[in-house]
Amino acid sequence: MNKVILMGRLTRDPEIRYSQGEQSTAVARYTLAVDRRFTRNNGGDQQTADFISCVAFGRSAEFAEKYLRKGIKIAVTGRIQTGSYTNRDGQKVYTTDVIIDDQEFAESKSASPASDHNYGGGGFAPADRPSPSAAGDGFMNIPDGIDEELPFN
Repeated sequence: MNKVILMGRLTRDPEIRYSQGEQSTAVARYTLAVDRRFTRNNGGDQQTADFISCVAFGRSAEFAEKYLRKGIKIAVTGRIQTGSYTNRDGQKVYTTDVIIDDQEFAESKSASPASDHNYGGGGFAPADRPSPSAAGDGFMNIPDGIDEELPFN
């Protein structure tokens, strides 16, 4: 089985290209910075990141082009694909990419460090509904008047 699940932040805006031919397909490339925790010999807890190359095709690539920006935290699932090519200097270069099957936001738009950008998608909640907020105890406050919409009593 070849299945990858990652959560991290985009290191830059996705690079979008379209394939040639009659049935052109969108191809998005981006890099995720995925946190890795490790302990050094001196006992200090230090954080570093792995930078994972990701490729999305078709609708997933169009989604990336429209909504994903540098700094956004996303969760992705996909598969690892390896390959190689010969560069201009005649050296063989090996590649490892995650081919994206699914991608989704891993935090709210307002919590993102890139939240000052306009992504063209508007807010996540309808404008006439107050958005939920977190109380001091870490639990979410449910706004008044939303009880009828909840799927349980």
